[in-house]
Amino acid sequence: MENIKRYTVTAALPYANGPVHIGHLAGVYIPADIYTRYLRLRHRDVIFVCGSDEHGVPITLKAKQRGVSPQQVVDEYHELNKKAFADFGISFDIYSRTSNKIHHETASEFFKKLHSENKFIEKTTEQYFDVEANQFLADRYITGTCPHCANESAYGDQCEKCGSSLNATDLINPKSMVSGNKPILKETTHWFLPLDKYQDFLEKWILEEHKEWKPNVYGQCKSWLDSGLQPRAVSRDLDWGVPVPIDGADGKVLYVWFDAPIGYISASKELTADWEKYWKSNDTKLVHFIGKDNIVFHCIVFPSMLKAEGSYILPDNVPSNEFLNLEGDKISTSRNWAVWLHEYLHDFVEKEDVLRYVLCANAPETKDNDFTWSDFQTRNNSELVAIFGNFVNRTMVLSWKYYEGIVQPMENLDAAEQEIFIQISKLKESIENNIENYKFREALKNLMELARLGNKYLADTEPWKLIKTNPEKVKTILNISLQLSANLAVLAEPFLPNTSKKLLQMLALEKISWDNVGGEILRAGHQLNKSELLFSQIEDAEIEKQIQRLADIKKQNEMTQSTAKPLKENVSFDDFTKLDIRVGTILEAEKVAKTKKLLKLLIDTGIDKRTVVSGIAEYYEPENIIGQQVCLIANLAPREIKGIMSQGMILMAENANGELIFASPVKNVKEGSEVK
Repeated sequence: MENIKRYTVTAALPYANGPVHIGHLAGVYIPADIYTRYLRLRHRDVIFVCGSDEHGVPITLKAKQRGVSPQQVVDEYHELNKKAFADFGISFDIYSRTSNKIHHETASEFFKKLHSENKFIEKTTEQYFDVEANQFLADRYITGTCPHCANESAYGDQCEKCGSSLNATDLINPKSMVSGNKPILKETTHWFLPLDKYQDFLEKWILEEHKEWKPNVYGQCKSWLDSGLQPRAVSRDLDWGVPVPIDGADGKVLYVWFDAPIGYISASKELTADWEKYWKSNDTKLVHFIGKDNIVFHCIVFPSMLKAEGSYILPDNVPSNEFLNLEGDKISTSRNWAVWLHEYLHDFVEKEDVLRYVLCANAPETKDNDFTWSDFQTRNNSELVAIFGNFVNRTMVLSWKYYEGIVQPMENLDAAEQEIFIQISKLKESIENNIENYKFREALKNLMELARLGNKYLADTEPWKLIKTNPEKVKTILNISLQLSANLAVLAEPFLPNTSKKLLQMLALEKISWDNVGGEILRAGHQLNKSELLFSQIEDAEIEKQIQRLADIKKQNEMTQSTAKPLKENVSFDDFTKLDIRVGTILEAEKVAKTKKLLKLLIDTGIDKRTVVSGIAEYYEPENIIGQQVCLIANLAPREIKGIMSQGMILMAENANGELIFASPVKNVKEGSEVK
């Protein structure tokens, strides 16, 4: 596009059925925010729109699980995520929601225009129906066995175990999540967008005119187009969503994939009366920031909708990232395997920029990447603190120590010092090119190169030593270091907005124009404000707390997901009655020498005091189980173990993690009591 006058930047609408996590931030919101902040610094006319996606089956399922209304669910998560985004510094111009009246009106008008122009196909198909609940079942309301991997908990649209896309009718032994019964097939009528009619248009528009799109986006689009597009339903039988706005459509709502992207338009309407120039002017550049699971909807489906409507511009680019994993495992909302934004903000106060930095430096731009707490700590301590923060701190401290915070004149620059200003301009240009080509990780590297340049300059010139022999040169060295700091403050704003603001305040500067970068920003005689640390060390204890939290979650998931072992063969009642199980109390306990698993126990059985050898040393310290009551098979034939005659066996339960737990009476009972 040439002669661009304005930009419309959208970030994928997060589902209002859970909190925002680091995968969302790395994939969508941090890149979008960097891009938008940069455009504002370049004095571009831009709107940055987002909001909660509040319709769809996941929300109705969560409401059903909690026994509340869908509106209560979306109200809770809309407010939680809106506040978390604001506290984190994501600079949306508006954060709207699709349950708003303006959105319902906008989506309805969009549907009615296409319907009146016969852009839809009306089709009657068979869909699963729950007779007991008297309702049609959306794909997520049906579970069954995956035909590909035999997972018994696959959904009607996808198997989360093997990743296969499914139709509800593909499932083996389908079951309604509403009643638990087997559903029947029943006819229902819906409206479909005939994507196949837009195949030629999409092939030309994407495959020929947008070869510059990221390979993962271009490749996924090509795969879909090569497979041949099929009509896609724009309505569904559900009681939560935007009602289909025509006669004869009772009990039907707009499919969430159709209504959600219209949320960008309705949010823009809510933001400004001039919304049409951001959506209907050819001199506007529309950019969608999304995760890779939304590529098809934003590159094929939504553009087909816009093309069918006829008055809207199409996206110029859809920069999509891959997925971010957590500690080697896929982030999962259902398994609570995530770092939630609102919890991070609570645990790491005033460290918003640290997370922004780490997630951008490790962004999954070309492949799936992994977030680890160890890397988070290392990048903070070894990069932000030791490079960026260290350079600025030394510069400020020395300026106050030698000159009471007053900027000194810069004179007689040598060739190396002149090269510093050349490098600032080059790095600025590189940051611009990388951001405008959606290479945010590389742009951040450019920023850190400037900080490294400053650190090297101070290390090479050693002004703390030179002050004794050539104090005039020190004035120039610190002036140049302060100029570098000021340039860093401007260039850092898209990436580290809080750091930029803090640094500008220390330098006693108002917001500086991007155009001033590369030159002399601070004049001789300028008074600096007092210095403070830009970043602080993150201690091991803080990281260990987060790692332990994840370990607890993993343990809980394993226990939840574990299944009981199959029953052994039946035994007769007479066989069972041969066992004499008694309650006893452990009087003494000690480890058996040269073994890892064995404890030697002295147990009061109420009949006698006997020795029992038990393989529980990995789970219990001897001194901690004195007085513990146990259930003991008292008539088991004695057996020699490691030279010790063991007279019985205590009963233990094994949990999902393989840990052994005493099978003990809930209340203390008299030794020798029989277990029946």
